[in-house]
Amino acid sequence: MSRPWSRFAARTAAVALLSVGVAGGFYLSEDRQSQRSNPGQQQVAGSVSEIDVNVEYRQEETVSRQVRTARQQASEVRKQAKAAAEKARKAEEAARRKAAEKAAKEAAARAAKPYDGPIPESCEEYSGNRKVGCALMIDAGFKIDQFPCLDKLWQKESGWNHKARNRSSGAYGIPQAYPGSKMASVGSDWETNPVTQIKWGLGYIKGRYSTPCGAWTHSQNKGYY
Repeated sequence: MSRPWSRFAARTAAVALLSVGVAGGFYLSEDRQSQRSNPGQQQVAGSVSEIDVNVEYRQEETVSRQVRTARQQASEVRKQAKAAAEKARKAEEAARRKAAEKAAKEAAARAAKPYDGPIPESCEEYSGNRKVGCALMIDAGFKIDQFPCLDKLWQKESGWNHKARNRSSGAYGIPQAYPGSKMASVGSDWETNPVTQIKWGLGYIKGRYSTPCGAWTHSQNKGYY
């Protein structure tokens, strides 16, 4: 090969190598430029992930607040229900206590005066031993509203007969004292004098039952006084 041809070939090869280098540099520069011109593309995936995490966190916080609120409301409802139940219990106890007190008062009133019929205006409405008994009862310190009880009691015992005698027990007189001789503490004429018998009977009633109505109640419950 001649020298001129060798020099031509060498120049051609150098030009080719230079062209390849220029092309490679151009493409490399294009890739770097593309990366610089779109820097957000590499961060998109990371940003989306962060947004998802933030959304989930906010949702969890919302649910947690709702749960806490629901628990607080439930606790308040339980407190209110407990307070209402306690109030109802106290009201029921108060009602029972009031009813018991009322029943006790009514029972005491019935015991003190079991007779609920008409009350005589005076002893003048009666006659015989009943009229005497009414007057002596007033003298003994009882009110006239007690006489219906005394009347029923001694009507049951003796029919107000100052000579009545119980053949089985030996009880005697208007109050049916047993034995009849007890009435001698008031007077020796206890066998024939209704006043002596009535005075003794009223003293016996006052000492044992407080009132004629108390004696009448006992007689109704037990059959005797």
